[in-house]
Amino acid sequence: MKVWFITGASKGFGRIWAEAALRRGDHVAASARRKETLESLQSQFGNRVLTLELDVQNREAVFAAVKQAKEHFGRLDVVVNNAGYGQFGAIEELSEAQVRAQFETNVFGALWVTQAALPYLREQKSGHILQVSSIGGVHAFPNIGIYHASKWALEGLSQSLAQEVSSMGIHVTLIEPVGYATDWAGPSAQFAQPNPAYEHIREAMKARRQAGKPGVPEATAEPILTLVDMPQPPLRLFLGATANAMIHAEYEKRLTEWDKYNDLSVKAHGL
Repeated sequence: MKVWFITGASKGFGRIWAEAALRRGDHVAASARRKETLESLQSQFGNRVLTLELDVQNREAVFAAVKQAKEHFGRLDVVVNNAGYGQFGAIEELSEAQVRAQFETNVFGALWVTQAALPYLREQKSGHILQVSSIGGVHAFPNIGIYHASKWALEGLSQSLAQEVSSMGIHVTLIEPVGYATDWAGPSAQFAQPNPAYEHIREAMKARRQAGKPGVPEATAEPILTLVDMPQPPLRLFLGATANAMIHAEYEKRLTEWDKYNDLSVKAHGL
């Protein structure tokens, strides 16, 4: 039996994973910005779930919520930083407020939860932090650059974190989903004021999304349960059938370009 702390548990991956954990007998501290969205979890699973109202942008509230969860269940085994959203817009179109809000949730929110949980995990000498990144944390496409920036930041933070805590019995895994049939690109998304100069980019990306076959969110539950039960889980895990080939192609392009200009790189070293 494991104890989970999950942010963004009102819908999407967070809700699916919370229900999967509870169905197999685990305990879950489920948080969301509006506590009433978690009422059905409470009524269905009773005292095996602790529902918490939490805005991950509020560092003080995050620390209080993590403390409450630990005191309520006695330990924390799996910490899932799932809260996040997509900010759409060409780089030129984005407002300062939109950029800051994207980082406040996707980067700082995950950082605050991680910082709040680490003392308890270190004390236990065990624990597993799941950072919900994206295929957009290792790749990038137009019209969603600031979302990519936030996920690339989370990737770097988490890779460093994994090295810092590996000797303490704590594991870190970056979850990197491809496109899934959630409301990520719909009601949950934010959109910049469009500039007509970038309309062709928006149309091309819309056509790309429509041509793709999104994954089934519910299908992720079993792989996530398998992941958290691994004695030595990976640092990164793709979710979705298309991710591996996509990133192989992307990294081959990068390696080819780095190799092509390696003489220039070596010259810059000054040897």
